[in-house]
Amino acid sequence: MTTFDPLILQGTPSPIREKTGGAAQDRQQCFLYWRRTQLLVLPSTAQKHDRASKQPPLPPLSNPTWLTECLKRSTVRLVRIDPALGESTIKEWAEACEQTGKTLYLRLPPAAHLPNKQSGILWGWKRVLDWGVAALLLVLLGPVFVLIGLAIAFTSPGSIFFSQWRVGQRGKLFRVLKFRTMVMDAEKAHHGIMANQAADCLHKREDDPRITPIGKWLRRYSLDELPQLINVLRGEMSLVSPRPWALYDAVRIRPEMQTRLNALPGITGAWQVEARSTLLDLDAVSDRDLEYLRNWSLGGDFKILLRTVPKVLSGFGAF
Repeated sequence: MTTFDPLILQGTPSPIREKTGGAAQDRQQCFLYWRRTQLLVLPSTAQKHDRASKQPPLPPLSNPTWLTECLKRSTVRLVRIDPALGESTIKEWAEACEQTGKTLYLRLPPAAHLPNKQSGILWGWKRVLDWGVAALLLVLLGPVFVLIGLAIAFTSPGSIFFSQWRVGQRGKLFRVLKFRTMVMDAEKAHHGIMANQAADCLHKREDDPRITPIGKWLRRYSLDELPQLINVLRGEMSLVSPRPWALYDAVRIRPEMQTRLNALPGITGAWQVEARSTLLDLDAVSDRDLEYLRNWSLGGDFKILLRTVPKVLSGFGAF
């Protein structure tokens, strides 16, 4: 993959001519490689880039519109981006791909222990149950959705729902759906709020000042997660599996742990029923998720579902 796509690098003004500053300064340079309809985005420090081509790296974007216009003109259908490029750069690519109908994946090492590869028939039954149960719950819980929506609308200005980029199966990025539990535009303050968190911990704080009063209650009983039943119907999630990690956590996983990001994510999982927010160490959570994937069984998923109910009703480890 050593040929640059001319439709990506030509046809629009170069971002070098844009004024830089502000948020653009924490973006990274990257190299672009393409083969047929796939594009690979690597950090400028990657040893794989073709020095013989003498192509300059794509500089940090100060105007994301440039990337969107480039992708519109490109024949690329699928983009793979290296996690080492960081949260800000990945988000810019994700939003540009979303606007132009391209699919974006994180570039991950292959996973040796994925249930869908090792237990084809049983995994097929799991997916059928996922879709059937999710559809039934959406119908039965319709009045609950309405009541929660009204509670959010009357107690906090802004939208009822919140969506966020998460890492899905094989590293595919998708927007997870939740009831909004924070003030509007809370993500803009995320890194400031989490500045004192340990570098090897998930970004979660019990005293997060962005959480609204109704949001605190929704989080305690995991009611904010209910819209993810729609993600299950879309095929982006399962009822039971490791949780989909946000980009700010996913990019901090050590490379040897990144195989965990290949798994189809779930609404509940082993970490939720065993530890939840009482265990926030990135390596420890990843180890538990990898153990679940190595020992997956349909019966094990049923046990996790049954254990989830009392944990949710008790508010165990939730914030």
